[in-house]
Amino acid sequence: MKIAIMSFHSGIEKRGVERWSLDFANLLAKRHEVTVLQNGPKDTTSTYGVFRVGIPYDSRKKEIFFPFQKRFFLDYKPRKIAYFTIKLLPMLWRENFDIVVPTDGGWEPAFIRLLTWLRRKKMVIVGHAGIGWDDMNNLWSFPDRFVGLSKFAVNWAKKINPFIKTVYIPNGVDLQEFDAAGEKLKLSLEKPIILAVGALELNKRIDLIIKAVSKIRKGSLLVVGRGEMKEEISTLGEKLLGDRFILKDYDFSDMPMVYRSCSVLASASLPYYSFEMVLLEAMAANLAVVANNDPIRREIVGDGGILVDPTDINAFSKVLGKALEINWGDKPRKQAEKFSWEKVAEKYENLFQEILDSR
Repeated sequence: MKIAIMSFHSGIEKRGVERWSLDFANLLAKRHEVTVLQNGPKDTTSTYGVFRVGIPYDSRKKEIFFPFQKRFFLDYKPRKIAYFTIKLLPMLWRENFDIVVPTDGGWEPAFIRLLTWLRRKKMVIVGHAGIGWDDMNNLWSFPDRFVGLSKFAVNWAKKINPFIKTVYIPNGVDLQEFDAAGEKLKLSLEKPIILAVGALELNKRIDLIIKAVSKIRKGSLLVVGRGEMKEEISTLGEKLLGDRFILKDYDFSDMPMVYRSCSVLASASLPYYSFEMVLLEAMAANLAVVANNDPIRREIVGDGGILVDPTDINAFSKVLGKALEINWGDKPRKQAEKFSWEKVAEKYENLFQEILDSR
């Protein structure tokens, strides 16, 4: 099977979609010919093929735009992704992949849909964008299959475009890489340590976690991430928590040690996020999680943590305190084992083969 995964930010970032692309491609490359089409350089840990476009791109660039520009993918990042896709069309036509998986949204799925129709090949889209306009656009690009990362997302997708075949395949976690046994960090923080991991941006709502932890008399908060709100989050953390707060940025390879060094993971992300890999990674390291009480998080967390409305600071604080006192045993790890990458990759292989057999 010849598979192409389009991931603009691969080689530049190692967050959700980029990490998914790397892990997914590495697993499929064991039995198939896999190429990741990206804008950044090849990752040294990759075992798959890489085709780099390398167009100029400034991830820190901000621009003033009108709402219609964002709705029709006319602002900076979508324009770059459109250009990236156009640059790749000759290569995609020449290589004639059996399956193409565009992950960047915007104009990309529309261009790839036209190409795969002309080439009589298949396009599969995974719902990384979450409930909202971006995945609506993906669904109305008429992929051969749309993969919902939760059962909730599958039901939503069927309502948006009932003409598309939609299947449920969650994200996966590397259970060997993220494990409770192993080296830990030496942190100058009062224990127990509550951990928050994510991009320092508005939708992650790290400020709610800081406010909730400030109401707990014991312990401290470690925030791991980078982003445009670094200064605001640092200022708030130091104001409310003092020396009970640290903001750090670790390489992805250090994250297993980070999880092992803490007592509970806290997340306050908005409910439309399709899937939060940090929840799985933490539970794989046998770390209980406290997360937003919504249908998607309920599917992921199961018995591996507690759900709460993080906008209710008092309730959020009480649940964090409760999570620190519970003897979780191996419940978080058992929950994470349901999402092993090996199981997930096998489901994708079966899906791809089913699509090709139906031609």
